[in-house]
Amino acid sequence: MGVRCSPEIGSPAEDFAAPFELYQDSSGGENWRSTNHLNRKHEVPVAFRGYKLKSGESERTGLRATPIVTLSRGADSVGVAVPHFWQNFPQAVEATSNSLTLRLFPQQSTDSHELQGGEQKTWTFAVAFGSDATPEALEWSRTPARAFASPKWYCESGAIPYLSPKVDDPNADYLKLVDAAIEGADTFDAKREKIDEYGWRHFGDIYGDHEAVYHTGPQPMVSHYNNQYDPIAGFAYQLMRSGDLRWLRHMEELAAHVIDIDIYHTTQDKSAYNGGLFWHTYHYVDADTGTHRSYPRSLLQLKGMPGLDPNDPKAQRSKSVYALGGGPANEHNYATGLMLHHFLTGSAASREAALGLARWVIDMDDGSKTVFRWLASGDTGYASQSRDAGYHGPGRGSGNSLSALIDGHRLSGDVAFLNKAEQLVRRCIHPNDDVPKRNLLDVENRWFYTMFLQALGKYLDHKIERDELDAMYAYARASLLHYARWMADHEVPTLSRPEILEYPNETWAAQDMRKSEVFKFAAKHATGAEKARFLERAEFFFRDSVSRLTAFETRTLARPVVLMLSFGYMHAHFQRHPEEAAPPPKVEARDFGRPEVFVPQKVRAKKRAKLLVVAGVALGLLGVVALVGWLLLK
Repeated sequence: MGVRCSPEIGSPAEDFAAPFELYQDSSGGENWRSTNHLNRKHEVPVAFRGYKLKSGESERTGLRATPIVTLSRGADSVGVAVPHFWQNFPQAVEATSNSLTLRLFPQQSTDSHELQGGEQKTWTFAVAFGSDATPEALEWSRTPARAFASPKWYCESGAIPYLSPKVDDPNADYLKLVDAAIEGADTFDAKREKIDEYGWRHFGDIYGDHEAVYHTGPQPMVSHYNNQYDPIAGFAYQLMRSGDLRWLRHMEELAAHVIDIDIYHTTQDKSAYNGGLFWHTYHYVDADTGTHRSYPRSLLQLKGMPGLDPNDPKAQRSKSVYALGGGPANEHNYATGLMLHHFLTGSAASREAALGLARWVIDMDDGSKTVFRWLASGDTGYASQSRDAGYHGPGRGSGNSLSALIDGHRLSGDVAFLNKAEQLVRRCIHPNDDVPKRNLLDVENRWFYTMFLQALGKYLDHKIERDELDAMYAYARASLLHYARWMADHEVPTLSRPEILEYPNETWAAQDMRKSEVFKFAAKHATGAEKARFLERAEFFFRDSVSRLTAFETRTLARPVVLMLSFGYMHAHFQRHPEEAAPPPKVEARDFGRPEVFVPQKVRAKKRAKLLVVAGVALGLLGVVALVGWLLLK
């Protein structure tokens, strides 16, 4: 009988005596006792740095184990290898004279293992038997071979419109902003180390360091990014553009985290929540015991919010949300990266997660699933509202819903997704909209209208790919051009008006890249002088976004880098192909009528409830009058 183990990547296999135990208690990093690991008692339960390896009566320690352990008895052998062992601490591997045990939630931990409502956890490990059960034979699991096409092949396939190889992109200043994620002193790996973004619940997520810019405490402020603006997709784009496998690693690790922890795996809550994606940590506060839920339980965090008086109405509203714990919402629904992860790796879990987020859009808008169904039928409006329940125009919520539905249709071919997408297009935008009435220049409250226009461009590309140049294609195309014309006349760089912003920071410069992309989509559907004007505006906003962001010392914070990962790569394509043109509709352009005002189910239900109360009171009064009259006549 014999136990052999290679505890870390690069370490040779050694013989050990039974009983054998390798237990990883913490990440082994410099900040292994980070408050990121607070438990329900508000304690950091990790007991020591790194791992302990016990063999017989001897013991030694190390920092970061990625173990391969084999057990042999006579001609029989079994082995296990765990690729992300230390990253998903606590974990343990044990061997006795007749057993080999991998403990995923190990009993050696001093704390309980708590799954919050709707969380799940998936581990990956390799098991081998017989002649394959040797440390040498299992070494492949640490750095498995992967097969991918060349950037040229990915880009020329047309599967991702406007994608071009990184080597053909002449915009070096833009590429430098993108590569800050994997190169330099402030990479996403370096960010992880600051708050020790490791452990079975945290590994794979991005540290939202942009939320800590006003933090002055002795310990780093913990903030979880939870896939805001879809860095999974950004990693996929950059992998296909460059072939650099660092992007693959980040894509896979974040996708695994989002699928398990950030998606709300339940059918027992509200239809507006079930299966949704949790928001990032609330702005400028520490995650505390809230982990990857949006709001920490502690209301004391409000005192640290910049510019916020805990006694003003805004703070009181925030406190009420804190008490609720926060829930998923349409404004934080990002499915594209999960779809691309499935296409690139074949991951069935990512496919189902992306489809689930598309189904969530339909479910949250289904009035038959709410308590208001007894008073009013029809759609809730939860799929299309942005910022507040009364706005159902072009916005972040409606844009994310539209994008997720397109992804769902692309993955499955289920016409229900496309039908819902087209319903939202008709609800949220119209070729004859009075755009100034949308108040889109109120940047704090309406900046996100460009997110919807980007999704509208994606919808048009999807229709072109399917050769569905029908009436809805004509409607969406006319709507995009209508808003682009207004933008060309009125939009300016957001930071050129810093006085209108609460926090004029680097993110505004990055968000302006969206304006450049909207103009590119519009140019594709325009002709002549108008096409030239849209291309000029696209060039202007691209250059302005890159130059303003580059000027910020905070340009490498998580949020602006994520925005650069997903937006801006279109520019190189249009530089090479300014003549790119979309086909016209196959139906003759017609009068699209007048825009209709959408009224959410809850509003209609409340109105009917009031009418029922008034009617009930009136009937009651009539009854009283009738009774009095009867008594008088008696």
